Amino acid sequence: MTESFRISKARARLIFDSRGDYTVEVELESNGRVARASAPAGKSRGRREVEYYPRNNAAEAVRIFNEIVSPKIVGLDPADQRGFDDTLHEIDGTERFERIGGNTAYAASAAASILASMLREVPIYVHVSEKSGMKPKIPMPLGNVLGGGAHAGEGAPDIQEILVFPTGVEDPLEAVRTNITIHKELGRLLTGLVEGFTRGKGDEGAYAPNMRDDDALAAVKKTVDNINAEGARVRMGVDMASSNLYDPSRGMYIYRRSGLTRTRRQQLEYVVEIVERFGLGYVEDPMAEDDMEGFAELVKQVGGKTLVCGDDLLTTNAKQVSEAAKMKAVNAMIIKPNQVGTLTDTFAAAREAERSNIVKVVSHRSGETCSVFLSHLAVGLGAELIKSGVVGGERIAKANELLRIWEGEKLPLARP
Repeated sequence: MTESFRISKARARLIFDSRGDYTVEVELESNGRVARASAPAGKSRGRREVEYYPRNNAAEAVRIFNEIVSPKIVGLDPADQRGFDDTLHEIDGTERFERIGGNTAYAASAAASILASMLREVPIYVHVSEKSGMKPKIPMPLGNVLGGGAHAGEGAPDIQEILVFPTGVEDPLEAVRTNITIHKELGRLLTGLVEGFTRGKGDEGAYAPNMRDDDALAAVKKTVDNINAEGARVRMGVDMASSNLYDPSRGMYIYRRSGLTRTRRQQLEYVVEIVERFGLGYVEDPMAEDDMEGFAELVKQVGGKTLVCGDDLLTTNAKQVSEAAKMKAVNAMIIKPNQVGTLTDTFAAAREAERSNIVKVVSHRSGETCSVFLSHLAVGLGAELIKSGVVGGERIAKANELLRIWEGEKLPLARP
C-alpha cells in the first residue's frame, strides 16, 4: 500500500433524495482526489435487508460516521475493497449494520471504489469488474412506465410496477430511446383512456393513473404492440411487490384497488395468467418473500419464457441466492447494494448468481439521488439488465452514464 493510496479524510453529511427525504452522502479524500457516494432508499423493503440507519435516524448515522467510523478508516487503502468493507463490518459488529447503518456502509463502500478508480486512473466499472471477477458488459435498460402499490397514491394499480425492456437493439442509445418513446406514447394513450388524467407520476417517474391492474396492463401492452409494429422489439414485465400485498395474518394476497383477495394458489394462477395474456418477459417478486416454494413452482410453469426475478426473496444476500439456486426458485435476481451494505457482499451475491446462470438485474430504489455509480456497478458486474427508471433527473442520469461508458469503449451488449 503506497502513501498515495491511503484515505486522508473521511466525512459524511446529510443530503436529500428524490422524495425529499434525508439520506447520507460519504466523501473520501486521498492525494488531492475527492470521491463522493450517496445512498438511495426503498419504500418497498425486504425484511432481510440491513438496517438503513441506527434508530431509523439519518442524522444519527452521520454523527456516528464522523465521530466513530471516520477515524478508523482514515489511513486505509481504498483499492483494498474487501479490507475496507471488512473494517466497516468490524466497526459495526452486528449482522445487519444496526450500529452504523447499512446505507452509511454502502455509501462509504461505494465511495472507496470510486476513489480507488480515480487514483488508479481507470473507469469505475473497470475497477468493479476487477474486484468482482466479472466480465463487463452493457446491460439492457428495464424501465417502469406505469406504477402503483407503495410507489403511488390511492386509486393507482395494485401492481407496483409495469415495466418494459428492448430486446432487439444494437446499442444502448437506441435502447434508452425506445423506453423513453414508450413512456411518452403511453402518456398520450392514458390521457384518452382515463378521465381527468393529469399525467401524474409515482416515485420512480412512472405514470400513476386511476386504473385497475388488468386495464393498466392492457394499456401498456397496446403501447408496446404499437411500438413493435413499427419495427422495435420490446417486452413487458411487472414487479408485483407481493410481500406488500400479502397479509400473513390471513394468509391472503389483498388487492385493495381491485377489491380482490387471493389465496396462495390463486396468486400463482393469476401470475401465470397475466404472463400468458400479456406476454410478460419478466416477473419480479410474484410471491411473498418467504414463499421460495411458490417461486420455484412459477419457474417450472413459466421459467422457460419469462424471467422470474427475486428481490425481497433474496435481498442481494449470497446465502439466499445459493438456497434459491438449489431450489430452482428464480432465474433472475435483483441486485441492490444497499440491501446488504457493502460492495464486497454485493459481489458475493452476484458471483453466486453467475455460478447458477441466474440473470443479474442491478436496480435503483424508489428514493434515489443523481449518483451514477449504479451504472458502473451494472456494467462492472456484467449485469444483463439495469432497472433504473425511464424519466426523471435521478433516473435519466444513470441512463446517460451508460451512454458515456459505451462511448468510451464498445463493450458487449447484454441480450437478456
